[in-house]
Amino acid sequence: MTEAAIPAAKPLKAKKALNATRSFWLKQLHQWHWISAALSLIGLMLFAVTGITLNHAAQIPAEPVTTEATGTLPAPLLERLADFPAETTDPAPAAVARWAAETFKVQIAGRPTETTADEIYVSLPEPGGDGWLTIDRATGDALRERTKRGWVAYLNDLHKGRNTGPVWYWFIDIFAAACVIFAVTGFGLAWMHARQRPSTWPLLGFGLLVPVLIALLFIH
Repeated sequence: MTEAAIPAAKPLKAKKALNATRSFWLKQLHQWHWISAALSLIGLMLFAVTGITLNHAAQIPAEPVTTEATGTLPAPLLERLADFPAETTDPAPAAVARWAAETFKVQIAGRPTETTADEIYVSLPEPGGDGWLTIDRATGDALRERTKRGWVAYLNDLHKGRNTGPVWYWFIDIFAAACVIFAVTGFGLAWMHARQRPSTWPLLGFGLLVPVLIALLFIH
């Protein structure tokens, strides 16, 4: 091997190492990008569509539908309410909660009440609707009222996480993490391909500049 060949071999080796590093990161970014895309695809569509419906909530007509159901608390359970505090926010007794679940198909176990000497009131909000249950402490007469505002309101409340419970709460967090990974890996891929795509940085800059200008100029 000549002396001239030795220095020439070093840049070639460095270039191979650089290409290997680039290939590794491209592979990792592509893998995490498509995985996060698959995990967040349906959620992204849902939140994008409901972003539009929320933005135009005033223009989307909705006819609330209210239904009522009545029942009477059995005498043995009514007697148990005699020991229930006259003023409290404690949940209704377990036996009363089971009766409500069987009679009205509602879950009041563990829910706070607005109890007075006259009645037990339980608020029952839900996505896209509202409701409540009252039980008269003297007669045992119970009234369940439910108001539904339609599918658009239901989906809008899913978007906001309103009255959706802990499982949906955790879903939103996991979905948001998948979206962050999707965005970060997408930026990484754009950065690594920027040399071959001259419009990459102008487009990224435009995507940042537009919301900043709108916020500064039109939001007061």
